[in-house]
Amino acid sequence: MPAADQSHAVAYTARRIARHVRWARTEGLRRLVEEDRLNPVERAATAWAKRRWRRAHGVAPGQATPVYVVGLQRSGTNMLMRGLDAAPQFAVHNENDRRVFHRFQLRSDAVLSAAIRSSRHAFVIVKPLCETHRVDELLALPGLPPGRALWVWRDVDDRARSEVAKFGTSNLDALRAIAGGTIGDRWQGQRLDAESRALIGGFDYARMSPHTAAALFWYIRNGLFFRLGLDRRDDVLLCSYDALVADPHAATGRLCAFLGLAYDPRLCAHVERRAPSRRPLDIDPRVRALCDELTERLVTHG
Repeated sequence: MPAADQSHAVAYTARRIARHVRWARTEGLRRLVEEDRLNPVERAATAWAKRRWRRAHGVAPGQATPVYVVGLQRSGTNMLMRGLDAAPQFAVHNENDRRVFHRFQLRSDAVLSAAIRSSRHAFVIVKPLCETHRVDELLALPGLPPGRALWVWRDVDDRARSEVAKFGTSNLDALRAIAGGTIGDRWQGQRLDAESRALIGGFDYARMSPHTAAALFWYIRNGLFFRLGLDRRDDVLLCSYDALVADPHAATGRLCAFLGLAYDPRLCAHVERRAPSRRPLDIDPRVRALCDELTERLVTHG
């Protein structure tokens, strides 16, 4: 490995370790183990159940239905993925699966398509959050059965609070780079229309708080659901994290119906029923107004 690449890899690993340490301190080690599926006993049991399902019910290669879990980081997608992974008919590729992802981004469409075609599970679940802006393109990949997409969203304040707790100023840094024209080809700046770029460019990022930036980023990324016309498609389901934790069985039943499955209580057995916190953050009033408007649209559609 060239010295420059090796140095970059070391820096990347150091950032990941620091992020996990901060997350463990703020949310607790138990939460970290659950979220990143670090329990080896649980992982082994899941793998064995899937192996038995393939032997008894496995489909022919090329027949698995791709399902893309998209949306925005810190929106409850890990909770959803954990439930889906509990069902043996699902092959699950989370962002830390090196066969399909490299540093949380898809390796290529060809690698993704090959993984889906080779599967003998009924469904292949993939979580390409960094490629959320490409979900319409992923659903149109040639040579694959017709797919589905689950767009997961969460209350803006709870998501912003969680984002800053785990990732610090990452959203603020990305917005600053977009506004300054230095974002390059990074995923945060992809498929932004002129209106979104103008909006982002209209703020002073030297004065913006990390929570306001996380809320503005929430608005930009979740707004893609409507800008890409996904609200008019019957192969995309808008999924509310808050609805899932408020009534796990109802939300899971809706998901199963969308995928054409009988209701399976295993998909939500790990979800603790609770009400949303509803603790508003102190964010820029202009950003608050934008987020309130988009929240209303999401609730109405969902």
